[in-house]
Parts: sequence; C-alpha cells; structure tokens
Amino acid sequence: MRSVLAVPGMHCAGCMGKVERALGAVPGVASARANLTARTIAVDHAAQVEIPALVAALAGAGFAAEPREDALEPPSASRELLAPLAVAAFACMNVMLLSVSVWSGADGSTRDLFHWLSALIGVPAILYAGQPFFRSALGALKRGRTNMDVPISIGVTLATGLSCYETVTGGAEAWFDGTLMLLLFLLAGRALDAMMRDRARAGVAALLRQAASGAMVVGAEGALHWTAAAMLAPGMLMRVGVGERLAADGEIASGTGRFDQSLLTGETAPVPAGPGQCVLAGMLNLDGPVDVVVTAAGQGTALAEIAQAMEAAGQGRSAFVRIADRASRLYAPAVHTLAALSFAGWLIAGASFHQALVVGIAVLIITCPCALGLAVPVAQVVAAGALLKQGVMVKDGSAIERLARVDRVLLDKTGTLTMGRPVPDPAVLDALSEVEAAVALALASHSRHPLSQALALALAARGVRAASLEHVRETAGRGVSGTWNGQAVALGRPSQSGGTAAALAIGAGPVRVIGFADRLRPDTRAALAELGALGVQASILSGDVPAAVALTARETGLTGQAAALPTDKLDAIQRLQRAGKRVLMVGDGINDGPALAAADASIAPGSASDVGRQAADFVFTGDSLLALPRTVRAARSTMRVVRENFAAAIVYNVLAVPLAMAGMVTPLVAAIAMATSSLIVVGNSLRLAGAAK
Repeated sequence: MRSVLAVPGMHCAGCMGKVERALGAVPGVASARANLTARTIAVDHAAQVEIPALVAALAGAGFAAEPREDALEPPSASRELLAPLAVAAFACMNVMLLSVSVWSGADGSTRDLFHWLSALIGVPAILYAGQPFFRSALGALKRGRTNMDVPISIGVTLATGLSCYETVTGGAEAWFDGTLMLLLFLLAGRALDAMMRDRARAGVAALLRQAASGAMVVGAEGALHWTAAAMLAPGMLMRVGVGERLAADGEIASGTGRFDQSLLTGETAPVPAGPGQCVLAGMLNLDGPVDVVVTAAGQGTALAEIAQAMEAAGQGRSAFVRIADRASRLYAPAVHTLAALSFAGWLIAGASFHQALVVGIAVLIITCPCALGLAVPVAQVVAAGALLKQGVMVKDGSAIERLARVDRVLLDKTGTLTMGRPVPDPAVLDALSEVEAAVALALASHSRHPLSQALALALAARGVRAASLEHVRETAGRGVSGTWNGQAVALGRPSQSGGTAAALAIGAGPVRVIGFADRLRPDTRAALAELGALGVQASILSGDVPAAVALTARETGLTGQAAALPTDKLDAIQRLQRAGKRVLMVGDGINDGPALAAADASIAPGSASDVGRQAADFVFTGDSLLALPRTVRAARSTMRVVRENFAAAIVYNVLAVPLAMAGMVTPLVAAIAMATSSLIVVGNSLRLAGAAK
C-alpha cells in the first residue's frame, strides 16, 4: 500500500536523501520517493507497517511529518523567507556603505567606529536572517546528523564571531559585510527556488479549485438536492445548468450542449457533446442543461489525475538527479574535512591562528553545493509546469531525460493518430433537407450506438432542432425506428455497409446513406513534420486491420505495421532497442500497455484507457498531435539546461575551492561567489518557463 506524508522541513537534495534513507530503513518499506516541490514523501509499504512508525522514523532523522490527508496547507516557503531576506538586504546595504569607507582608507578611530556601527547593524540582522539555517543545522546536529545548513551555519557563526573579536580588539578587518552578503544571496536563492515551487504547486491547486464544489443531484423521484463534490459517487445523476462547471467526470444521459474544456486542455474552442459522450470535472457548460451520470468523482477524476501527475513529476530520479544526490550526501563531511585541512595546513605552514581561521571560514562558505543540488529539480519542475500549461501532464520527472534522447516514435492508429471516434461525412450532412436533418437528429438521439451518437452530436452542433417522433424504439442490430407525421422513419445500417455508414429512411422517400470516418487528429501532418525535423523517425504500429492502417499510412506518409498484437508491439520495440534506437511509444488502448511500459519513453492521449494512461510517462489532454513535438522539444531544452547547470556547478567548484584553500579568497568574496552560483542555476532553469511553446 502507499501512504503520503507531508514533510515541511525538507528543503534541499540532501534533505530528500536523508528522508528517503530513514524510511527505507523501516522494516516493511519497499520504497520511498520524496517530492521537494510538494514537501511530501510517497511511501510504498506492507500493510502491517503503520503510519506512526513512519512518522517516528522521520522524527529520528530530524524531520517532523504527518499524514498528507491530515496536514494543513503548508505555508508558502517564499513568504516565510521574505522577512529574513528583507532584513539581510537592508543590513547588507548599510554595512556595505560603512565598509566602502574602510576600503577607501579610513584608519584608526574612524575605522574602529565604522566597525562598531557595522556590528550594531550586522549582528542582530545576522541572528535574525540566519534563523532558517541555524534552526535546520541545530535540528540535524541534535540527532547526530549533518546537512547542507551545518557548514553554512558554522561558517556564518565563525565569521561573525571573528568579526566581533576584530571589532573589540581594534583589528584591521571585520567581515560583517561578507557574512550579510552570504545570507542575502543564500536567502535570495532559496526564495527564488521556493517561489518557483510555490508557483508550480499553486498552478495545480488553482486547477483543482476550478472544479465545482458540488452538484445538483437528481433523486429517485426526480427531486433535486445539492451534494458536495466529496460526496458524489459513481452512478449518481447530476443536472448541470448553463454556466456551471462539472464537479465530477461522467457520461451525458440526456441533453446536448457545448463545453469549455480550456481548463483541462488549454484549447479555447467549445466542444459539442451529447448523450453517451464523456465530460470531465472542471468543464464549463456553455449551453442548455444536461443530465450527467457520474463515472468518477473525487480523486478519481481527470482533474485530480492532473494534480497527481504534477506531484509525481517531482519524484523521478534521472541519472543526473542520482549524481546530485550522491554529491549532496558527501558534501558535509567533505566540506568539514577540507576546511579542517586548510586550517591545519596553514597553521603548520607558519600562518597565524587568525589567518588560518579566515582561510577555513572561506572554505566553509565557498563550497556550498546548493548549485549542484538545484541543478536538476528546478529544471524538471519548471519544465513540468510549462508543459502543464500546454495541456501535457508529466507523470515521471525522470522521463524527461529519457524523452530527450528518443530518435524513433511508434504511433498507434485508432485513438492516437486518429480521434478514435466516427465523424459523419459533412458533404452528406450539407445535402440533407431541413426535415431529414430534424428526423435524423431525433432518431439518433434515441440510440446508444456510437454512429448514432456521433450523428446526433454533429447535427446538434449545426443548430438542427430535433423533430417530434412517436413510437420510437431501438432494435439491436437493426437501428432506431419510429413515426413522424404518420410516416414510418428509421435510422439503421444500410445493406451494403461494413458498419461505417448509417441509412436514413423517411416514409417512401429515397434512403439517405450517411458515411462515417475516423478523422486524423488536428495538425497530424504538421506534428509529424516537426518530429522529422527533430530527427525522430515515425511509423505506425497498430492492431487495426491492414486496409485501415494502409489508408492512414497513405494520408500521413508513414510506413505501418497492421494487425499487431500486444506481444508484436513489444517485440517491435525491443528489436529497435537492440539496434540502438531510443523508442518513444504513443498509444491509447489496453493493448498498448506493455509497449508503453517497455519503451524508453511513452505518451498517451487523455482519451486513453486507464491502463494506457497509467503506463505512459506523459499524457496530453488536447486533441492536437502537436503535443508530441512540443514535448520532445521541451525535454531536450530541459536536459540542455540541466547540463549547463551541472557544468556551471562543476566549474565553480573546480575553480573556487583551490583558490579558497590557497588563501586567495576572503569570506566576503566566498559569500558572493557561492551565492551567485546558486542564483545562476535557478535563473538558468527559469528560462524553461517557455520551453513548451
């Protein structure tokens, strides 16, 4: 079973590693995946493992936790950091003004006065602005552990203490400016990171808030009563009025209308829907009232699935994340060792205690691996948020890395390249008389057959009004029949049809044959051209009959394999992988499940089966196939930014650490260099906000 715990004290890659290892050590826990954006951890464990045992394990590691369903909405980390950030900025600017005078040559009593003024401003500011780091470090040390904040706190404390000593004894140097600069940049980096994560979390929260808080439910005797969304259950009948949003997923039982689904797909064009059509929580009814049978409510809705997918996007572990996690685990002992060696080495070399201590402090400050720890998570979360705005859900953050490397894409036909639903021939509909269209709509509205539903939907979208019929009945395999103005009318299968046409008969008049086709998704050819430009070769892999696959292949210009069983699709992917190809599978059906799971990366449309959506790494909720090249481009941009972030972090450490150990860097310069490296990584990642356009 899976439990989700809220861990508000988790704020860096090192914290994530400690939380996961603490829970992994609990007997019966199979896996634990932390989500830094949501400040939660998902734990897969045996049924006999109780929540209190998990909470106790985290408490032993220095992290307070509580079950997710009991947790209050976590306070915004960015807002919590604003006051310390403001204090650090104010104090830093004022102390810098005093420091400029000292750097300009002030000496003697003037210099001492400026040092005292700096101390009066700086010490209280350091004590207040440093609280986020001091609290975290003390919590870790109390439990015999270390984290990123321990060496930061030690460096700040030593620098402040040494500066106070220099001030009291009339020394030539004090580093209140450098200490405040360090805190200012550290807080700025964390605030930017927190703002980005708050924005990602707020985007999902805002999405969920758009769903209706409840619905009018039709009772057994036709009476209407208000029911909260949390109390809705499958099988209930909701009545959705004009201008109301749906509170649950469902299937229209009666009525037709147009729905605004921009909340779910980003597409602004209204979508017509009629009896038998699926509608989703969050959709806005633009036309007349409809009755909807609930099929999924609460956490089972597509809207809730989007939120769950966004949270899961922060839990993936790519190769880059694993490297950063290992580096973060080694950070504290490595930094303490380097600082101690630098201090001891300078003492042995004959330096004064004061000079050796300054070098040790500079090493502590300059070696913070914040940039390395932020290199991947920030980029992943920003990219996932950008894709969500374009109607693409990222279910696994690590899949972004795999998708960036794909060079082959295999596409299912029905429901993937095509819409998966029949559409009547518009030329035939144009040729229908007003009477024929009205009778056809009336007959089609009484049938549950997919062709009848598609015909009713198309005619309703044209503004046709249904005729008034009598003695309507539907016969399985034959169609719908009735009486209109004393004439027998019928809508059924024509004698010379393979099942993709409907015949309309009115009295003794001529029979109208209405053909249907499963049309390609919008922008299919443009999407395939863009994939080709990205170096991704596409082909069709479908279980449909050869004739249907051949027709779609001609329309798209692709090669195709037809009549493929699930095992055939799996074999095709494995053959390509053995040949060194990186395969992207795009499919929607239950038969695509094994292939979606076996591919290097996988994408499913929002209309896919539950199996297809669960197996896929990404889900696009709109109709347009342009989501495919858009997602591939975003993945490649993300990994390019990740590589840039890693390169910046590595170059920084390679250059900065030796300089600090050689005594060529003061605590002020160390503070500026370390904090700037983190800001560069966060700022570089924020460029991905437009990566999915």
